[in-house]
Amino acid sequence: MEFHEYADRYRTADVTRDDAGVVTVRMHTRGGPLQWGGRPHRELPELFMALASDRDIKVVILTGTGESFIELPEEVNALAEGRANATVWDRIIWEGNRLVDQLLDIEVPMIAAVNGPVTVHSELAVLCDIVLATPDTYFQDAPHFPGGLVPGDSMQIVWPLLLGPNRGRYFLLTGQQIGAAEAHDLGIVGEVLPAEGLMDRALEIASELAELNPVLLRNTRHALVRPLRRAMADDLHTGLALEAIAAMSAREWFRDQDSAQS
Repeated sequence: MEFHEYADRYRTADVTRDDAGVVTVRMHTRGGPLQWGGRPHRELPELFMALASDRDIKVVILTGTGESFIELPEEVNALAEGRANATVWDRIIWEGNRLVDQLLDIEVPMIAAVNGPVTVHSELAVLCDIVLATPDTYFQDAPHFPGGLVPGDSMQIVWPLLLGPNRGRYFLLTGQQIGAAEAHDLGIVGEVLPAEGLMDRALEIASELAELNPVLLRNTRHALVRPLRRAMADDLHTGLALEAIAAMSAREWFRDQDSAQS
């Protein structure tokens, strides 16, 4: 696939490419910070698949808009309340698998320029090969266990892998926020940079990488993500299925709680 075939196709991401083959994906909602929801859940797997199919690109930079990388909207979570049926969940599981799989299918090095808090789908940042952050960045899995959902969107794989099993489970079960400085100390983030210098540094690294042999870039990316792909193949679909089962049981559980209190 060629760049012009997909660059302007997506409402939740501005996609640009420079002469060196560095593609920048800036996620957004109507020009502001990306509000996670159905549209990015549908669109981003398609975008990642297009990037994976473009043999002319050398490096991908993934970033957000404004003061946050991805935000969780404040409206009530219909999934956690059990208002989604099996047909809806079937599509969510299909998209959820593709979101992670297509990200890992991208054949060139990926740089996450994390421009602020990441409260939902943090895997999009931390599964990149190089993670840069600003001082006000923090990582949190807010919508899953704290919001009444099983942390099955690869959270149960990614965070115990990054933090270790016990700290990872603590992070997921308590809704802990891990700030940029601590994330750097833990090895989650490679560099913490002033906000005004974040993209400059990302582009600097990307430009240096783009000067290298493209076969070297692609094969190194393959080597680096193979363990991640194996982990996802084992447990990603199962985690999403468990999330769906627990969510669909929520309506009955809430009804029983209300009956017990009346």
